[in-house]
Amino acid sequence: MDRRQVLGKLGLFDRLFHKLTWSAAVLVLLLLGGVIVSLIQGSLPAIRAFGFGFLSSQSWNPVTEKFGAMAPVYGTVVTSLIAMLVAVPVGIGVAVFLTELCPPPLRRPIGMAIELLAGIPSIIYGIWGLFVLAPFLQQYVQPALISTFADTPVLSTLFAGPPYGIGVLTAGLILGVMVLPFVASISRDVFETVPPVLKEAASGVGCTTWEVVRYVVMPYTRVGVIGGVMLGLGRALGETMAVTFVIGNAHKISGSLIAPGTTISATIANEFTEAVGDIYTSSLIELGLILFVITFVVLACARLLLMRIEQRAGA
Repeated sequence: MDRRQVLGKLGLFDRLFHKLTWSAAVLVLLLLGGVIVSLIQGSLPAIRAFGFGFLSSQSWNPVTEKFGAMAPVYGTVVTSLIAMLVAVPVGIGVAVFLTELCPPPLRRPIGMAIELLAGIPSIIYGIWGLFVLAPFLQQYVQPALISTFADTPVLSTLFAGPPYGIGVLTAGLILGVMVLPFVASISRDVFETVPPVLKEAASGVGCTTWEVVRYVVMPYTRVGVIGGVMLGLGRALGETMAVTFVIGNAHKISGSLIAPGTTISATIANEFTEAVGDIYTSSLIELGLILFVITFVVLACARLLLMRIEQRAGA
């Protein structure tokens, strides 16, 4: 086989590879477009019936066919914020410990244990939350919070009411445990990409471990850490089964974090099989469309933030 034939064969393989990867990229876009079109088409009856009032109403009455998305949207946002408040500091702390402080023989077992948390099915988290975490919170934590903050402005409202055990706070804590391994694993991986020479140089001029992490490791890896946090937030926004078990599934907005509530995913999971009538079904589909939009906006904002950070680093 002469040189021309070899080059022609290589060129053929290269063109086939280009077409294959291009087709895969287009297929992803088509699937995404199909999902968007299906959600919009299914939501049209509810959009025509309620308009923008669907977003501002917390009414949810299948009998009178009056539906509103405010309570599920509120529950989704609040539980996700609670989850990130729990998972981000703990996850980053675990990553710092594994990369900077943990004895070498323990790094692999602890790292594997954290990764195993990500593999536990969400329904297992839900069962654990319902039968273990919720009774513990009801008996010990929530009464203490109610009595401690009873005379404190704002906090007395956040922790008001009877200790049910289940509620928005419980759902947020469950989500925090579920999101924790994603934040910790990604943070650990990006921390390990820091060149050892940078940390050695900082230690050589007298920096403590805390100063090395603050002034060397975190600035070098902040883009990856933010990406891991956003990945965890995306998981928290869309989680269904674990939240359904422990949130109480009440279609109302309460100022108290220990009161029952609901989320978009929990509402769809609970009621889709029981939906009778076009408006009822369409309202649930519109909830799915709203969740899609919320997730898209969050990820888009995260991407813009990462781009600005990269531009500043390049400047």
